[in-house]
Amino acid sequence: MSEIAVKMVGIRKTFPGVIANDQVNLEIFKGEIHALLGENGAGKSTLMNILTGLYKPDKGEIFLDDVHVDFKSPKDAIQAGVGMVHQNFRLVKPFSVIENVMLGQKGSSILNIEETEARIKGISHRFGLEVHPKAKIWQLSIGEQQRVEIIKMLYKGADILILDEPTAVLTPQEVNDLFKILRNMANEGKAIVFITHKMHEVMDFADRITVLRAGLSVKSMMKIDTDTSELANLMVGREIARGRKNTNKTIGEVALKLENVSALNDKGLLALDKFTLEVHSGEILAIAGVAGNGQRILSEAITGLRELTNGKIILYGEDLSNQSIREIIDKGVAFVPEDRYGMGLAANLSVIDNVLLKDYRNKKYGINFLNSNTTRAKAIELVEKFDVKIPTVDSPVKMMSGGNLQKLLLARETDIDPKLIVAVYPIRGLDIGATDFVHEILIKEKNEGAAVLLISEDLDEIYKMADRIAVIYEGRLMGVLPVEEAKLEVVGLMMSGTDVREGDSNV
Repeated sequence: MSEIAVKMVGIRKTFPGVIANDQVNLEIFKGEIHALLGENGAGKSTLMNILTGLYKPDKGEIFLDDVHVDFKSPKDAIQAGVGMVHQNFRLVKPFSVIENVMLGQKGSSILNIEETEARIKGISHRFGLEVHPKAKIWQLSIGEQQRVEIIKMLYKGADILILDEPTAVLTPQEVNDLFKILRNMANEGKAIVFITHKMHEVMDFADRITVLRAGLSVKSMMKIDTDTSELANLMVGREIARGRKNTNKTIGEVALKLENVSALNDKGLLALDKFTLEVHSGEILAIAGVAGNGQRILSEAITGLRELTNGKIILYGEDLSNQSIREIIDKGVAFVPEDRYGMGLAANLSVIDNVLLKDYRNKKYGINFLNSNTTRAKAIELVEKFDVKIPTVDSPVKMMSGGNLQKLLLARETDIDPKLIVAVYPIRGLDIGATDFVHEILIKEKNEGAAVLLISEDLDEIYKMADRIAVIYEGRLMGVLPVEEAKLEVVGLMMSGTDVREGDSNV
């Protein structure tokens, strides 16, 4: 057995109205990749924020190499060799890689740039962290920016590296590249911890696993001694249904029709190219494709956020093309955007205010002024109906976990009895329990007659949820297949731009 790098004993941390960690025990060994698995709100990030000195535990002890430590700040932690790469990168985008690495370093000046560049190149070569030291952060892909964050920690001498939801914004190839890098680091004796709720990544890449649930450390085990079913049950404390969820065939008339729809992206380039598609009532139609192939532009065109340059968007025979957002909302179009904070919800506003964002003109809430009793009652009703965990409806939504944010967003959007729901990556960043809840809501709406356009990069989700699969590539529709006939290899070829209608008949 390898040496213990970190030992956390009896860790307890509370916030007003919330017990985040309750008598948590954790051991992390040198030379291993350790997965910290649990639902959103299980206490994973809080525990690691304690280890990195961002929070101070109310009770409990921390040992590094059998030596008791008491961190007063992240500075103390990094000096002891503990570093963390957060889900939201802490990089200055106009600055270069070198400048970002040097920020906060004692004696950083123009005089030691060459020395810093040489050290960065050495770290990059040693662990396979390929990135150009002089590149500006804004010029780098998300995966490359994450490498810069890792380089920053290694530059500061981290031997224990923690990554918070490191794959949330990465492509599948970037995920594989990341874990190759982490394996190289583990092979050199570094202790790696990654916080996640994605069981397939745990089973693919971890050596050991610790499951947290509701602030408690439920179980630690070697990966070879467990499976995804056990992990799912440990995470949520109940049986989770596996396999296909959408089994009710209730498809009706054409609800949404896109006729040769074209639109430009933010750079003025063609991003949606004569896109033609029909979505029926009582149907979940999934848009599959690699990120950046026009999915966001498509969702914005349908919901009025993006002007069309060509074509028509028709909902139940009524032309919605280039109508205002308010008119489209009033026609019964609900939108669950990719960005919950930036577009879906207002982070600094209360739950009450966010519930009313799209319905505040409704006279039932008041004529000239909003009736506080009525608005509060509405917010409480939706919070209870959708099991949103929040201390009070007066709390700002920025205090909520990703799963609860998505529940609140779905509560607001489906409260209008929508005719059409456009859901963009609705389970991105969610744990298994929240994912299950979101899927149940979308299926419920579909069964009640709504047309659901599901945009996702997760093929597991698509095969579990869709009635039909449409593939998008460079803003063009590559084809539409019933889910029962959609072979994985065919969908994969279409996602890469291959027109299978003209290709190998044996595909």
